[in-house]
Amino acid sequence: MGEELTLEECFSGLEEIIEKMQDTEVSLEDSFALYEQGMKMLKNCNQKIDAVEKKMLKMNEQGELEEF
Repeated sequence: MGEELTLEECFSGLEEIIEKMQDTEVSLEDSFALYEQGMKMLKNCNQKIDAVEKKMLKMNEQGELEEF
């Protein structure tokens, strides 16, 4: 996960992790590793969403930022 992923790639990766964790053949140790990987990916998604929300502001006539 060294390269920068798009938001869509992050969501897709999270879905894959969830599917793997639901497999009854996955060991407890592997489940913890998948959980950790998923939490990192979720944090990355949240950061991307926060960045988009900040861009969704516009400046009004008084020079103040307001929601778009």
